[in-house]
Amino acid sequence: MCLEYCLNWYDSSHTVKNGKIHNGKQNFKCRDCGRQFVQDPQNKIIDQTTKTLIDKLMLEKIPLAGIARVAGVSETWLQSYVNAKYQNVPRQVNVRAKKKGRLTIECDEMWSFVGKKDNKQWIWLALDVETREIVGVYVGERSRDGARGLWDALPAVYRQCAVSYTDFWSAYNQVFPSKRHHSVGKESGKTSYIERFNCTLRQRVSRLVRKTLSFSKKLENHIGAIWYFIHHYNAALLV
Repeated sequence: MCLEYCLNWYDSSHTVKNGKIHNGKQNFKCRDCGRQFVQDPQNKIIDQTTKTLIDKLMLEKIPLAGIARVAGVSETWLQSYVNAKYQNVPRQVNVRAKKKGRLTIECDEMWSFVGKKDNKQWIWLALDVETREIVGVYVGERSRDGARGLWDALPAVYRQCAVSYTDFWSAYNQVFPSKRHHSVGKESGKTSYIERFNCTLRQRVSRLVRKTLSFSKKLENHIGAIWYFIHHYNAALLV
């Protein structure tokens, strides 16, 4: 009997209005079984123009709920779209070819977290001083393994030739070649470019803001969001 009422909601006293769905259509609820439904439900086709807009909004400091409102899509569909997008982001840097010779990089590590602040995920970054490209990325612990991950992420020409400037974190000394590594303080100005990029990253990626409701719940999405922005950042330098 309840199914009959649900199917004939328009002349049933067993249904009540229950807010609206993401596209503004009236939502109804059955008092007996709790089933929710809308009149004339339709599967919305998300066109490429909307997807292109979403791709751009993902590069700004906007939470997914905000993107869903702006683009007029459901949060469920958007989360699925973002998951697939981040999963397919390449996990290696795409930079201009460099000849062997004197190269200089600045390196730094930036705090972030996934799920809860006790689950710290440090973002290790290396920046080419001349081109301003991000040439190394690693997300993990703030330990020797993290420094090793950053070193392994560098293109071969940087591992062979680059002089590196870092802060005084001891992990760098354990991994980077001592003859080409210099530990310096902020007052030296030798790490100013990478520190400025850290600020840019926090300002553009909402899940990296220190006090945020947009924090990552999945490590894969956290890493994917960082790589997604870095690929965009490096590509913009070529324009």
